[in-house]
Order: sequence, then C-alpha cells, then structure tokens
Amino acid sequence: MKNITVSVDDNTYRLSRIKAAESGTSVSALVRAYLVNLIQDHAPETEFDRLRRLQDETLEAIHARGGGVRAADNLPRRALHDRDALR
Repeated sequence: MKNITVSVDDNTYRLSRIKAAESGTSVSALVRAYLVNLIQDHAPETEFDRLRRLQDETLEAIHARGGGVRAADNLPRRALHDRDALR
C-alpha cells in the first residue's frame, strides 16, 4: 500500500477529524474511501459489479418496505394466510 501526503487548511483538517470521529473511522480512511469511490465512478462497470449493485438495491427495497430476508423479519404464518389476496 502506498502513502500519500495531502495538505489542507486548518479548518478543513478540523472538520474532517470531526467527521471521521462521528463515522468511527480515521481521516485517512475517509480520504481512501473518497478516492476509491472517485475511481469506481469512472471505471466501467463489470458484470459482477452490476449484479452486486442490483442485489444491494433489491435488498434495500425489501428493507425499506418493512420486509426482511430472514423468516423472523416477515409475517407469521397465520397472518400470511389471513391477508387479503387474490386467489
């Protein structure tokens, strides 16, 4: 792994330290994540990346509507069969 040196003004440094502390990480990790994101935004998406993105979007949608991927996160059996559904 290579090291780089970045110069910033005092206020930017102070605010970045606060942001890193709130995120439970370091300033170095924040910069690393930013650079990785920057590179990934310009790199062509591979088939694996596309499928991973679709999987993540699908799981987010499931969680957003209150469902889950574990049996404990979903409706109990009785409620499932008592629901109003077209048959």
